[in-house]
Amino acid sequence: MRPEKTKTAEVNYDVLVKAWVSRLGRSVTVEALPGDASTRRYYRVRTRTASFILMKMQPFEDSGNDLTFIQVQKHLSKLGINVPQIVDVDDKSGVILLSDLGDETLLKRLERVSKKRDQLVWFKRAIDLVLNMQVVATQRSAPIDAYGLYFDEEKLMWEVRFALAHFYGGTLARKIPNKEERRVQNYFESICKQLASQEWYFTHRDYHSRNIMVVDQDLYMIDFQDARMGCAQYDLASLLRDSYYQLEEEVVYELVDYYIRQRDKMEGTKTGRKEFVRIFDLMAIQRNFKAIGSFASFYAKRGDARYLKFIGNTFENIRRNLLRFPELDELRCLLFRYYYF
Repeated sequence: MRPEKTKTAEVNYDVLVKAWVSRLGRSVTVEALPGDASTRRYYRVRTRTASFILMKMQPFEDSGNDLTFIQVQKHLSKLGINVPQIVDVDDKSGVILLSDLGDETLLKRLERVSKKRDQLVWFKRAIDLVLNMQVVATQRSAPIDAYGLYFDEEKLMWEVRFALAHFYGGTLARKIPNKEERRVQNYFESICKQLASQEWYFTHRDYHSRNIMVVDQDLYMIDFQDARMGCAQYDLASLLRDSYYQLEEEVVYELVDYYIRQRDKMEGTKTGRKEFVRIFDLMAIQRNFKAIGSFASFYAKRGDARYLKFIGNTFENIRRNLLRFPELDELRCLLFRYYYF
């Protein structure tokens, strides 16, 4: 969901949306909203007394009981996690009507931040939100699909191969020799094996500044439908090594320390910082590489070039983290050899 204002006053929405909205009454306005990386479409629906977000997708069955978005939303809402509320569902039309969280993402709020302490305040709030989800949802599972899905080695490596194919082989049209590509995969296999060996936590999977809404002084998470079990550092790396917003290096690790302190308080544990940070850095490498693959695939599959401009920032995140691991120097050289040309 990307509830930001459109650049044009003209609203072009499909017939199904128009027909569905008409049942709310005559005094209803509909505003098309810019889409996100998915194929879903979003609209702001206003009545005389309220405002909602309408999410349009392909029709689904059984009133959405098997739809992962609805599964995860109901579970997180029941646990008291800040998520948009479901107002209505029409499976035959592929429509979900949600509460309206406004237009301001965390990324937009950060645009107005000029002081380090204010930046820290917002990121700490974002950490508190996702940490509460991780701890509470991990402790209190439910019969939903997310608890049977894992960021195991196979899944993490699938994302790596996806990035190699779509970014190097697709967007860059670069053929990496088989021997060198095998070396790249060997390094990533070692990384993914370490990541998959960590304790499992409930993870959002796409937790970054564009998927966090600011409502007054509170934060709400959106786009949580791909939640699954993974290492604790996954969501943290997604937030602090964001493709859309660059934090200073010292701020990144100040916030990592904040996460560790807060989690230890919640769980009554004592986390070894050195090992936690090592896994955080490795997770950031895999997560950022996966993001590059996604950006490239949006362009290759749908001609959506909006995300290509974020690849440079994301590769810089990877470069910084690889420099922390002398044993990965060859991986860094191989990745950048076929990127810089």
